[in-house]
Amino acid sequence: MDLFGPKSIRSIGGKSFCLVVTDDFSRFSWVHFLGTKDETADILQYLILSLESLCRLKVRRIRSDNGTEFKNNLMELYCLKKGISDEFSAPYTPQQNGVAERKNRTLIETARTMLSDAKLPVTFWAEAVNTGCHVLNRVLVVKRHNKTCYELINNRLPNLYYLVPFGSPCSLLLQYKDRQSKFHTKAVEGIFLGYVANSPCKRVYNIGTRTIEEWFEVDCSKYSIPPEPTGPAWGFDYDALFKSFNLLNLSAVDAANVYELLGGNNDSSFSTRATVPIITPDSNAASASGTHDSDNSEDVHVVGDDAQANPNTMLGHVL
Repeated sequence: MDLFGPKSIRSIGGKSFCLVVTDDFSRFSWVHFLGTKDETADILQYLILSLESLCRLKVRRIRSDNGTEFKNNLMELYCLKKGISDEFSAPYTPQQNGVAERKNRTLIETARTMLSDAKLPVTFWAEAVNTGCHVLNRVLVVKRHNKTCYELINNRLPNLYYLVPFGSPCSLLLQYKDRQSKFHTKAVEGIFLGYVANSPCKRVYNIGTRTIEEWFEVDCSKYSIPPEPTGPAWGFDYDALFKSFNLLNLSAVDAANVYELLGGNNDSSFSTRATVPIITPDSNAASASGTHDSDNSEDVHVVGDDAQANPNTMLGHVL
């Protein structure tokens, strides 16, 4: 497990951090969004209790870094009562927590691509991470088992027919009791943002009420092209959002040293060379990243008047 979050950009729901918990066997992941780091212990206790009840298996070991959100008296007492072995990586050694670090980068890069493709403001980063985790759990195949993460933990194939492109325009069908008259509008406009855990409802951004809501009757335009974004430049600076997560980069010198350590150009096998970036110290590349290998959405939140948390100034093309 690990915690990540941008430095200065809060989500539309006011969250600053994302807690990612990954099962070591199935690689199934759960994401929870936090306003402050001190909420981590309560969320972990609730998650462990629910997993033991649903999967009928006991959590025996948890692994994390040396962050104070994981290494504290509250978590230590809880692990002692439950008989859980609490393992920590060495300080400033993220490679010892490689599964969590790799999952963090995969989710962040997925969310960045989804936001850029849908042309949504960066304040929707939490919704993109949640939806990306939901989809990746159902489509990524664990190589050693040749099954998806969802299939390994639920013992059945996932249903993919209900998946909808993130950020697509949608119509929210009003219930009969919500219509003022027979000639009143039967639907309102919205933007599809994701799925609700343990529910058939969908998470949508209601343009009329300027809130994120959960709706069941949602008709999405799956093949529409998003219009050009309008609003302040900072709201669509995806590079700044990506850099604010402080992901570790492999320098050109380190990549070359690793490559030479594994045998160089002549001796390394094809399978080994495929996982190591071929970068020399003289190249101009600044960094090289590795290959890509439930979810709980953030709380439904009414957007205030703060410009930092108000995406409506950046969604003028759909108003």
